[in-house]
Amino acid sequence: MKRIILWHLALLALVACQPKEEPIPPALSGLIEKLRAEYAPDKRVALFQVEAQPEGNEWVLNVETNLPDALQALKDGLEQTGLTVQLQASLLPDTSLQGKTLGVVQLSACNIRSEARHSAELATQAMLGTPLQVYKESEGWYLAQTPDGYLGWLDSGGFTLMDSTEFDNWKRAPKAVYLPDMGFAFSSPSITAPVVSDLLAGNILLWEGDAGSGFGQVRFPDGREAFIPQNDIMAYDAWLASRQPDAAHIIQTAYSFMGRPYLWGGTSGKGVDCSGFTKTAFFLNGLQLPRDASQQVHAGLPVETDTTLTNLQPGDLLFFGRKATADTPQKITHVAIYLGDGKIIHASGAVKVESLRRGDPSFTEYRLQSFVCARRMLGSETKDGVTPLADALPYQ
Repeated sequence: MKRIILWHLALLALVACQPKEEPIPPALSGLIEKLRAEYAPDKRVALFQVEAQPEGNEWVLNVETNLPDALQALKDGLEQTGLTVQLQASLLPDTSLQGKTLGVVQLSACNIRSEARHSAELATQAMLGTPLQVYKESEGWYLAQTPDGYLGWLDSGGFTLMDSTEFDNWKRAPKAVYLPDMGFAFSSPSITAPVVSDLLAGNILLWEGDAGSGFGQVRFPDGREAFIPQNDIMAYDAWLASRQPDAAHIIQTAYSFMGRPYLWGGTSGKGVDCSGFTKTAFFLNGLQLPRDASQQVHAGLPVETDTTLTNLQPGDLLFFGRKATADTPQKITHVAIYLGDGKIIHASGAVKVESLRRGDPSFTEYRLQSFVCARRMLGSETKDGVTPLADALPYQ
Protein backbone atom coordinates (compact mmCIF):
# COMPACT_ATOMS: atom_id res chain seq x y z
CA MET A 1 0.00 0.00 0.00
CA LYS A 2 2.85 2.39 0.88
CA ARG A 3 4.39 1.87 -2.57
CA ILE A 4 1.06 2.65 -4.25
CA ILE A 5 0.65 5.87 -2.25
CA LEU A 6 4.20 6.97 -3.07
CA TRP A 7 3.63 6.18 -6.77
CA HIS A 8 0.46 8.29 -6.84
CA LEU A 9 2.24 11.17 -5.10
CA ALA A 10 5.07 11.02 -7.64
CA LEU A 11 2.56 11.00 -10.50
CA LEU A 12 0.71 14.01 -9.07
CA ALA A 13 3.99 15.86 -8.69
CA LEU A 14 4.92 15.08 -12.29
CA VAL A 15 1.57 16.30 -13.58
CA ALA A 16 1.81 19.44 -11.46
CA CYS A 17 5.21 20.22 -12.96
CA GLN A 18 3.95 19.96 -16.57
CA PRO A 19 3.66 23.38 -18.22
CA LYS A 20 0.08 24.43 -18.83
CA GLU A 21 -0.91 24.83 -22.48
CA GLU A 22 -1.33 28.51 -23.22
CA PRO A 23 -4.77 29.27 -24.62
CA ILE A 24 -4.91 30.76 -28.11
CA PRO A 25 -5.90 34.45 -27.93
CA PRO A 26 -9.59 34.91 -28.83
CA ALA A 27 -8.73 37.28 -31.68
CA LEU A 28 -6.55 34.61 -33.27
CA SER A 29 -8.79 31.60 -32.65
CA GLY A 30 -11.81 33.59 -33.81
CA LEU A 31 -10.10 34.50 -37.07
CA ILE A 32 -9.09 30.90 -37.75
CA GLU A 33 -12.57 29.53 -37.09
CA LYS A 34 -14.20 32.29 -39.15
CA LEU A 35 -12.02 31.50 -42.15
CA ARG A 36 -12.49 27.75 -41.72
CA ALA A 37 -16.27 28.19 -41.69
CA GLU A 38 -16.11 30.45 -44.75
CA TYR A 39 -13.59 28.61 -46.93
CA ALA A 40 -13.44 25.03 -45.67
CA PRO A 41 -16.62 24.08 -43.80
CA ASP A 42 -16.37 20.53 -45.18
CA LYS A 43 -12.91 19.03 -44.65
CA ARG A 44 -13.75 16.24 -47.07
CA VAL A 45 -13.46 18.63 -50.00
CA ALA A 46 -11.27 21.50 -48.75
CA LEU A 47 -8.00 21.58 -46.82
CA PHE A 48 -7.34 24.33 -44.27
CA GLN A 49 -5.22 22.99 -41.42
CA VAL A 50 -3.92 25.51 -38.88
CA GLU A 51 -1.82 24.81 -35.77
CA ALA A 52 -1.03 27.65 -33.37
CA GLN A 53 1.80 27.49 -30.84
CA PRO A 54 3.29 30.14 -28.55
CA GLU A 55 6.97 30.91 -28.97
CA GLY A 56 8.29 33.55 -26.61
CA ASN A 57 6.26 36.72 -27.04
CA GLU A 58 4.74 35.69 -30.33
CA TRP A 59 2.53 33.02 -31.86
CA VAL A 60 3.61 30.67 -34.62
CA LEU A 61 0.96 29.57 -37.10
CA ASN A 62 1.66 26.47 -39.19
CA VAL A 63 -0.79 26.48 -42.08
CA GLU A 64 -1.36 23.94 -44.83
CA THR A 65 -4.07 24.59 -47.39
CA ASN A 66 -5.04 24.13 -51.02
CA LEU A 67 -7.07 27.34 -50.93
CA PRO A 68 -5.13 30.45 -52.05
CA ASP A 69 -8.01 32.77 -51.15
CA ALA A 70 -8.21 31.37 -47.62
CA LEU A 71 -4.48 31.87 -47.12
CA GLN A 72 -4.64 35.44 -48.36
CA ALA A 73 -7.62 36.15 -46.12
CA LEU A 74 -5.63 34.77 -43.17
CA LYS A 75 -2.68 37.05 -43.95
CA ASP A 76 -4.99 40.05 -44.20
CA GLY A 77 -6.81 39.12 -40.99
CA LEU A 78 -3.66 38.65 -38.95
CA GLU A 79 -2.79 42.30 -39.46
CA GLN A 80 -6.03 43.24 -37.72
CA THR A 81 -5.48 41.11 -34.61
CA GLY A 82 -2.76 43.29 -33.09
CA LEU A 83 -0.77 40.16 -32.25
CA THR A 84 2.79 39.32 -33.20
CA VAL A 85 2.37 36.24 -35.37
CA GLN A 86 4.92 34.27 -37.35
CA LEU A 87 3.15 32.64 -40.29
CA GLN A 88 4.63 29.45 -41.71
CA ALA A 89 2.39 28.63 -44.65
CA SER A 90 2.38 25.76 -47.13
CA LEU A 91 0.13 26.37 -50.13
CA LEU A 92 -0.50 23.11 -51.96
CA PRO A 93 0.41 21.60 -54.39
CA ASP A 94 3.77 21.06 -52.70
CA THR A 95 6.81 22.24 -54.64
CA SER A 96 8.52 18.89 -53.98
CA LEU A 97 6.24 17.38 -56.65
CA GLN A 98 8.29 19.36 -59.19
CA GLY A 99 5.31 20.20 -61.36
CA LYS A 100 3.81 16.70 -61.38
CA THR A 101 0.59 17.85 -59.75
CA LEU A 102 -1.89 15.93 -61.89
CA GLY A 103 -2.69 12.28 -62.38
CA VAL A 104 -5.02 9.72 -63.93
CA VAL A 105 -6.30 6.57 -62.19
CA GLN A 106 -4.83 3.42 -63.77
CA LEU A 107 -6.74 0.69 -61.89
CA SER A 108 -10.29 -0.44 -62.60
CA ALA A 109 -11.20 0.86 -59.13
CA CYS A 110 -8.59 2.72 -57.10
CA ASN A 111 -8.95 2.79 -53.31
CA ILE A 112 -8.57 6.23 -51.75
CA ARG A 113 -8.00 6.29 -48.01
CA SER A 114 -8.48 8.82 -45.22
CA GLU A 115 -4.82 8.58 -44.19
CA ALA A 116 -1.56 7.63 -45.88
CA ARG A 117 -1.57 3.93 -44.96
CA HIS A 118 -3.22 0.77 -46.22
CA SER A 119 -4.91 0.09 -42.88
CA ALA A 120 -6.66 3.48 -42.90
CA GLU A 121 -10.37 3.90 -43.56
CA LEU A 122 -11.47 3.53 -47.18
CA ALA A 123 -12.80 7.01 -47.89
CA THR A 124 -13.84 6.56 -51.52
CA GLN A 125 -12.86 5.01 -54.83
CA ALA A 126 -12.03 6.43 -58.25
CA MET A 127 -12.40 4.49 -61.47
CA LEU A 128 -9.92 3.97 -64.30
CA GLY A 129 -9.47 7.15 -66.32
CA THR A 130 -10.50 9.54 -63.53
CA PRO A 131 -8.36 12.71 -63.48
CA LEU A 132 -6.81 13.78 -60.17
CA GLN A 133 -5.41 16.97 -58.70
CA VAL A 134 -2.34 15.92 -56.69
CA TYR A 135 -1.22 18.01 -53.69
CA LYS A 136 1.64 16.29 -51.91
CA GLU A 137 3.54 13.04 -51.35
CA SER A 138 4.42 11.18 -48.17
CA GLU A 139 6.36 7.89 -48.26
CA GLY A 140 4.84 6.72 -51.52
CA TRP A 141 1.33 7.99 -50.74
CA TYR A 142 -0.23 10.98 -52.47
CA LEU A 143 -2.86 13.38 -51.25
CA ALA A 144 -5.18 13.95 -54.20
CA GLN A 145 -8.60 15.35 -55.06
CA THR A 146 -11.16 13.71 -57.34
CA PRO A 147 -13.47 15.57 -59.77
CA ASP A 148 -16.27 15.53 -57.17
CA GLY A 149 -13.93 17.42 -54.83
CA TYR A 150 -13.20 14.55 -52.44
CA LEU A 151 -9.77 14.55 -50.77
CA GLY A 152 -7.88 11.41 -49.83
CA TRP A 153 -4.68 9.40 -50.03
CA LEU A 154 -3.78 6.82 -52.67
CA ASP A 155 -0.59 4.86 -53.16
CA SER A 156 1.64 5.24 -56.21
CA GLY A 157 0.34 2.02 -57.77
CA GLY A 158 -3.15 3.38 -58.15
CA PHE A 159 -2.53 6.16 -60.63
CA THR A 160 -0.07 7.70 -63.06
CA LEU A 161 1.51 10.96 -61.92
CA MET A 162 1.69 13.62 -64.66
CA ASP A 163 2.80 17.18 -65.31
CA SER A 164 0.53 19.59 -67.18
CA THR A 165 1.92 18.66 -70.60
CA GLU A 166 1.49 14.93 -70.03
CA PHE A 167 -2.01 15.46 -68.70
CA ASP A 168 -3.00 17.65 -71.66
CA ASN A 169 -1.77 14.94 -74.03
CA TRP A 170 -3.91 12.40 -72.18
CA LYS A 171 -6.91 14.72 -72.15
CA ARG A 172 -6.79 15.45 -75.88
CA ALA A 173 -6.20 11.86 -77.01
CA PRO A 174 -9.18 9.76 -78.27
CA LYS A 175 -10.77 7.66 -75.55
CA ALA A 176 -13.02 4.67 -75.14
CA VAL A 177 -15.41 3.66 -72.37
CA TYR A 178 -15.87 0.10 -71.16
CA LEU A 179 -19.54 -0.97 -71.27
CA PRO A 180 -20.15 -4.34 -69.51
CA ASP A 181 -20.54 -4.54 -65.75
CA MET A 182 -17.23 -6.39 -65.45
CA GLY A 183 -14.61 -7.88 -67.76
CA PHE A 184 -10.96 -7.89 -68.80
CA ALA A 185 -8.38 -6.30 -71.05
CA PHE A 186 -6.07 -8.80 -72.76
CA SER A 187 -2.44 -8.71 -73.86
CA SER A 188 -3.36 -9.69 -77.44
CA PRO A 189 -6.62 -9.74 -79.45
CA SER A 190 -7.94 -12.98 -77.96
CA ILE A 191 -10.00 -13.77 -74.88
CA THR A 192 -7.58 -16.63 -74.16
CA ALA A 193 -4.59 -14.24 -74.00
CA PRO A 194 -3.05 -13.26 -70.63
CA VAL A 195 -5.05 -10.63 -68.75
CA VAL A 196 -3.62 -7.12 -68.50
CA SER A 197 -6.27 -5.80 -66.11
CA ASP A 198 -9.82 -6.29 -64.98
CA LEU A 199 -12.34 -3.65 -66.08
CA LEU A 200 -15.59 -2.15 -64.81
CA ALA A 201 -18.44 -0.29 -66.48
CA GLY A 202 -17.48 3.35 -66.95
CA ASN A 203 -13.72 2.76 -67.09
CA ILE A 204 -12.04 5.17 -69.51
CA LEU A 205 -8.95 4.25 -71.58
CA LEU A 206 -7.04 5.74 -74.48
CA TRP A 207 -8.27 4.45 -77.84
CA GLU A 208 -5.50 3.20 -80.12
CA GLY A 209 -7.69 1.89 -82.94
CA ASP A 210 -9.21 -1.20 -84.49
CA ALA A 211 -6.97 -4.22 -83.92
CA GLY A 212 -8.92 -6.63 -86.13
CA SER A 213 -10.46 -9.97 -85.16
CA GLY A 214 -13.27 -8.11 -83.43
CA PHE A 215 -10.95 -6.34 -80.97
CA GLY A 216 -9.99 -2.75 -80.27
CA GLN A 217 -6.61 -1.66 -78.97
CA VAL A 218 -6.44 0.57 -75.89
CA ARG A 219 -3.77 2.07 -73.68
CA PHE A 220 -3.73 2.62 -69.93
CA PRO A 221 -2.50 5.88 -68.33
CA ASP A 222 0.81 4.20 -67.38
CA GLY A 223 1.44 3.13 -70.99
CA ARG A 224 0.27 -0.49 -70.82
CA GLU A 225 -1.33 -1.58 -74.08
CA ALA A 226 -4.22 -4.03 -74.19
CA PHE A 227 -7.04 -5.38 -76.33
CA ILE A 228 -10.77 -5.41 -75.65
CA PRO A 229 -13.64 -6.95 -77.66
CA GLN A 230 -15.08 -4.23 -79.90
CA ASN A 231 -18.61 -4.82 -78.66
CA ASP A 232 -17.47 -4.06 -75.10
CA ILE A 233 -16.22 -0.52 -75.76
CA MET A 234 -17.55 2.73 -77.18
CA ALA A 235 -15.85 5.96 -78.15
CA TYR A 236 -16.00 8.36 -75.19
CA ASP A 237 -17.73 11.14 -77.15
CA ALA A 238 -20.35 8.74 -78.47
CA TRP A 239 -20.85 7.21 -75.02
CA LEU A 240 -21.32 10.64 -73.45
CA ALA A 241 -23.81 11.65 -76.13
CA SER A 242 -25.74 8.41 -75.61
CA ARG A 243 -26.34 8.98 -71.89
CA GLN A 244 -29.98 9.58 -71.01
CA PRO A 245 -30.18 10.75 -67.40
CA ASP A 246 -33.85 10.07 -66.84
CA ALA A 247 -35.62 8.01 -64.21
CA ALA A 248 -35.99 4.91 -66.39
CA HIS A 249 -32.27 4.68 -67.17
CA ILE A 250 -31.18 5.55 -63.62
CA ILE A 251 -33.40 2.79 -62.24
CA GLN A 252 -32.29 0.31 -64.90
CA THR A 253 -28.68 0.92 -63.92
CA ALA A 254 -29.55 0.69 -60.23
CA TYR A 255 -31.14 -2.73 -60.77
CA SER A 256 -27.97 -3.94 -62.51
CA PHE A 257 -26.24 -3.60 -59.12
CA MET A 258 -28.69 -5.88 -57.31
CA GLY A 259 -26.89 -8.15 -54.87
CA ARG A 260 -23.56 -6.31 -55.05
CA PRO A 261 -21.94 -6.26 -51.60
CA TYR A 262 -21.97 -3.23 -49.34
CA LEU A 263 -18.49 -1.75 -49.03
CA TRP A 264 -17.80 1.30 -46.89
CA GLY A 265 -16.17 3.82 -49.23
CA GLY A 266 -17.03 1.79 -52.33
CA THR A 267 -18.18 3.52 -55.53
CA SER A 268 -17.66 0.75 -58.08
CA GLY A 269 -19.03 -2.54 -59.31
CA LYS A 270 -16.77 -4.30 -56.80
CA GLY A 271 -18.78 -2.94 -53.89
CA VAL A 272 -20.66 0.20 -52.92
CA ASP A 273 -21.79 2.05 -49.86
CA CYS A 274 -25.17 3.79 -49.93
CA SER A 275 -24.03 7.06 -51.47
CA GLY A 276 -21.42 5.34 -53.63
CA PHE A 277 -24.32 3.36 -55.11
CA THR A 278 -26.43 6.42 -55.91
CA LYS A 279 -23.41 8.29 -57.21
CA THR A 280 -22.40 5.43 -59.52
CA ALA A 281 -25.95 4.91 -60.84
CA PHE A 282 -26.05 8.57 -61.87
CA PHE A 283 -22.44 8.59 -63.14
CA LEU A 284 -23.12 5.76 -65.58
CA ASN A 285 -25.97 7.85 -66.94
CA GLY A 286 -23.91 11.00 -67.43
CA LEU A 287 -24.30 12.93 -64.18
CA GLN A 288 -21.89 13.54 -61.32
CA LEU A 289 -23.25 13.85 -57.78
CA PRO A 290 -21.41 14.79 -54.59
CA ARG A 291 -19.76 11.83 -52.86
CA ASP A 292 -21.49 11.33 -49.50
CA ALA A 293 -25.14 11.17 -48.46
CA SER A 294 -24.65 14.18 -46.18
CA GLN A 295 -23.40 16.09 -49.26
CA GLN A 296 -25.94 14.74 -51.73
CA VAL A 297 -28.75 15.97 -49.47
CA HIS A 298 -27.73 19.53 -50.39
CA ALA A 299 -27.74 18.83 -54.15
CA GLY A 300 -30.67 18.92 -56.53
CA LEU A 301 -34.04 20.39 -55.61
CA PRO A 302 -36.06 19.76 -52.42
CA VAL A 303 -39.24 17.71 -52.64
CA GLU A 304 -42.05 18.22 -50.15
CA THR A 305 -42.79 14.89 -48.49
CA ASP A 306 -44.99 13.32 -45.86
CA THR A 307 -45.79 9.75 -44.83
CA THR A 308 -47.92 9.27 -47.95
CA LEU A 309 -44.86 9.80 -50.23
CA THR A 310 -47.30 11.40 -52.69
CA ASN A 311 -44.98 14.00 -54.17
CA LEU A 312 -42.11 11.62 -54.85
CA GLN A 313 -41.12 10.61 -58.38
CA PRO A 314 -39.06 7.62 -59.52
CA GLY A 315 -35.38 8.58 -59.58
CA ASP A 316 -35.63 10.92 -56.58
CA LEU A 317 -33.11 10.42 -53.81
CA LEU A 318 -34.51 9.67 -50.36
CA PHE A 319 -32.44 10.49 -47.28
CA PHE A 320 -32.56 8.83 -43.89
CA GLY A 321 -31.19 9.55 -40.44
CA ARG A 322 -32.38 11.97 -37.80
CA LYS A 323 -34.68 14.93 -38.34
CA ALA A 324 -33.76 18.26 -36.82
CA THR A 325 -35.28 19.17 -33.48
CA ALA A 326 -35.12 22.25 -31.30
CA ASP A 327 -32.04 20.79 -29.61
CA THR A 328 -30.30 18.71 -32.30
CA PRO A 329 -29.45 19.36 -35.95
CA GLN A 330 -30.51 17.15 -38.83
CA LYS A 331 -28.20 14.19 -39.40
CA ILE A 332 -28.17 12.26 -42.68
CA THR A 333 -26.74 8.73 -42.53
CA HIS A 334 -28.25 6.92 -45.53
CA VAL A 335 -29.56 7.49 -49.06
CA ALA A 336 -31.66 5.45 -51.51
CA ILE A 337 -33.18 5.78 -54.99
CA TYR A 338 -36.96 5.93 -55.14
CA LEU A 339 -38.55 3.40 -57.51
CA GLY A 340 -42.18 4.42 -57.13
CA ASP A 341 -45.09 2.77 -55.29
CA GLY A 342 -43.31 3.25 -51.97
CA LYS A 343 -40.29 1.16 -52.96
CA ILE A 344 -36.60 2.07 -52.73
CA ILE A 345 -33.41 0.49 -54.02
CA HIS A 346 -30.33 1.01 -51.88
CA ALA A 347 -27.07 -0.44 -50.61
CA SER A 348 -27.58 -1.87 -47.14
CA GLY A 349 -25.68 -5.10 -46.57
CA ALA A 350 -26.09 -5.55 -50.30
CA VAL A 351 -27.93 -3.65 -53.00
CA LYS A 352 -31.60 -4.56 -52.56
CA VAL A 353 -35.18 -3.36 -52.90
CA GLU A 354 -37.32 -2.56 -49.86
CA SER A 355 -40.60 -0.79 -49.25
CA LEU A 356 -41.66 2.16 -47.11
CA ARG A 357 -45.31 1.20 -47.44
CA ARG A 358 -46.86 -0.83 -44.64
CA GLY A 359 -48.37 -4.07 -45.84
CA ASP A 360 -45.78 -4.68 -48.57
CA PRO A 361 -43.75 -7.89 -48.14
CA SER A 362 -40.49 -5.92 -48.23
CA PHE A 363 -41.70 -3.19 -45.84
CA THR A 364 -39.08 -1.92 -43.38
CA GLU A 365 -40.34 0.00 -40.35
CA TYR A 366 -36.85 1.22 -39.51
CA ARG A 367 -36.40 2.96 -42.86
CA LEU A 368 -39.84 4.54 -42.71
CA GLN A 369 -39.22 5.88 -39.21
CA SER A 370 -35.80 7.24 -40.13
CA PHE A 371 -36.92 8.88 -43.40
CA VAL A 372 -35.94 12.56 -43.31
CA CYS A 373 -36.35 14.17 -46.72
CA ALA A 374 -36.10 13.80 -50.50
CA ARG A 375 -34.23 15.62 -53.27
CA ARG A 376 -34.76 15.63 -57.03
CA MET A 377 -31.51 15.38 -58.98
CA LEU A 378 -33.05 14.96 -62.42
CA GLY A 379 -33.77 18.32 -63.99
CA SER A 380 -31.10 20.00 -61.84
CA GLU A 381 -28.22 19.55 -64.29
CA THR A 382 -25.53 22.27 -64.35
CA LYS A 383 -26.70 23.60 -60.97
CA ASP A 384 -27.40 22.64 -57.39
CA GLY A 385 -24.42 20.26 -57.19
CA VAL A 386 -25.51 18.05 -60.11
CA THR A 387 -22.86 18.21 -62.84
CA PRO A 388 -22.99 16.76 -66.37
CA LEU A 389 -19.97 14.54 -67.00
CA ALA A 390 -19.04 16.69 -69.99
CA ASP A 391 -18.20 19.40 -67.42
CA ALA A 392 -16.92 17.15 -64.64
CA LEU A 393 -14.63 15.13 -66.95
CA PRO A 394 -13.66 17.56 -69.75
CA TYR A 395 -12.30 14.89 -72.09
CA GLN A 396 -14.12 15.92 -75.25
